[in-house]
Amino acid sequence: MFTAGIYTKRREELRAKMKNGLALFIGNVESPMNYPANTYHFRQDSDFLYFFGLDLPGFAGLMDFDTGTDTIFGNDFDMDDIIWMGPQPKVKELALKCGVKKTEPMSGLEKIISEALSKKRRIHFLPPYRGETKMTLGALLKENPCQMKTLASPELIRAVVALRSVKAKEEIAEIEKAISIAYDMHVTAMKMCRPGMSEREIFGVIEGIALAKGAGTSFPIILSMNGQTLHNHSHDNILRKGRMMVTDAGAETTLHYSSDITRTTPVGGKFSTLQKEVYEIVLKANTEAISAARPGLSNRELHLGACRNIASGLKEIGLMKGSADEAVAEGAHALFMPHGLGHMMGLDVHDMEALGENYVGYDEKTKRSDQFGLAFLRFALPYRPGHVFTVEPGCYFIPELIEKWKSEKKFPSFINYSRIEKFMQVGGVRIEDNVLITEKGHRLLGRPIPKTVRDIEAACA
Repeated sequence: MFTAGIYTKRREELRAKMKNGLALFIGNVESPMNYPANTYHFRQDSDFLYFFGLDLPGFAGLMDFDTGTDTIFGNDFDMDDIIWMGPQPKVKELALKCGVKKTEPMSGLEKIISEALSKKRRIHFLPPYRGETKMTLGALLKENPCQMKTLASPELIRAVVALRSVKAKEEIAEIEKAISIAYDMHVTAMKMCRPGMSEREIFGVIEGIALAKGAGTSFPIILSMNGQTLHNHSHDNILRKGRMMVTDAGAETTLHYSSDITRTTPVGGKFSTLQKEVYEIVLKANTEAISAARPGLSNRELHLGACRNIASGLKEIGLMKGSADEAVAEGAHALFMPHGLGHMMGLDVHDMEALGENYVGYDEKTKRSDQFGLAFLRFALPYRPGHVFTVEPGCYFIPELIEKWKSEKKFPSFINYSRIEKFMQVGGVRIEDNVLITEKGHRLLGRPIPKTVRDIEAACA
């Protein structure tokens, strides 16, 4: 945990943004895999972590905006627990670690919520994403558990997004720890990227690094020589020369801050001419987008600039034609880059996505596009100092999408369909880094992970 003062300050900042009522934060509970005592790896709810810091199952936090009182609800371990788990701290001891003096047993939460409901007090809560949390909220609030997401408090969502979007120095330090773990994961994957190796073996080794050096991976590792499938979680292939392996992987620190890095490596450690042509286009889009990042510039502008870079590069190698600016304006480039440039990152690898993507990345002035590709941009707002986000342009040759557009005769003035077959063997290329917006510009976070052609070939060697 951070110091108690950090959690106290966060709650004070939230209190300053909320007018009245109660805010209820339900921590996560254990989730069984196949029988009650055999549980999945526990991961605490990120918002509960942010305001209360307790990384244990079975707790809830309650903030009273009218009285200024904060309460931790939880049960002390009994002798049966201690036999299996050893001595455990009392709830009062744990609460003091996050600056909360008042504690109650978990059974007391129902009475307090019932009293608040009887007085018609507003009870704010965030959208639940787990079934058990929906059930708990439904029982406490006497509402249909299936309605919990739509009944969540927009005021609390906006206040939490405003606070969590700007990372403090201690959070940035944790993110850089997560990137240092990712460095070892990705360089190891590069060294193992040889013909005859199984994807599963590389996946297992780099997941082991995340577990050995932190709290595990920040999301299920994407590792495949079928990189044209954007979120490919299958690891069944044996690597073959002439292909490239996309590795999209990050780690969590023990305080659960994330990293998210992608590298694309030629199997055998040497880029072919064709691979290099596509790779250099994506690399230029990545590096120029990072260089341009600064306060006041919007992520949508940065995204469109990267897309123009992709379109211009593909025009140079004969895959696109006409004006790159016009191609991007009409969305023709999305055949090759059908996703957004990146997303915010922090306690969640897609930071605060559980609260609603439009609350995080859009507002009343900035509306989501309905254009294919651009519609998938998770964050479109102007950058502010303290924002941490990913920059991850890509270029993909997706057979089904190419065939669909070709049969529909989409964008014939921009896409050179007759040239695409030659490049299908490339599969996909994605290059991703993590960036902090500073007062005057930006800072690339963490130890630089090899990404130039020369550096990747040297790492593989």
